[in-house]
Amino acid sequence: MSEKSRLEVAASGGCQCGAVRYRVSAVTDTSHICHCRMCQKAVGNFFAALFGVPRDALVWTRGEPARFMSSEHVARGFCATCGTPLFYEYVLGDDLALTTGSLDDPAQFPPKDQFGLEAVMPWFDRIAEVRRAGATEETMADFVAGIRATNHQHPDHDTESWAA
Repeated sequence: MSEKSRLEVAASGGCQCGAVRYRVSAVTDTSHICHCRMCQKAVGNFFAALFGVPRDALVWTRGEPARFMSSEHVARGFCATCGTPLFYEYVLGDDLALTTGSLDDPAQFPPKDQFGLEAVMPWFDRIAEVRRAGATEETMADFVAGIRATNHQHPDHDTESWAA
């Protein structure tokens, strides 16, 4: 793996519905966010948060992701059932980049770099100034109770089986 350093880790993650799960045993030093328009579209957000994983360190433990070729050289992986974005893959590369938000513990890999700055939101450098309205339970208590009673989201840990 050329200039990229390899760090042995134990991490797992998957999609929102639990149809696709993965485990990684190593990561590269490429934890980053990308602001480019293609990444914004792929994740439906202001940026994509990604971390690099050597191909030989990734195991799909439940299901297989669907793929969309967003260009001739790049595949985007996602769950075909719930639509959760799972990875960015330069098809000729030695590794791929998993979405940080699909991890069971996304705080494990904070971003080190930012790319795609030509499309960064003009207010992004002020994001810490955005008013914090409170925790979900505090701001939408009745709504949260209804969601909890009908929740189909997979928990943030591996399960033997899962039928949402």
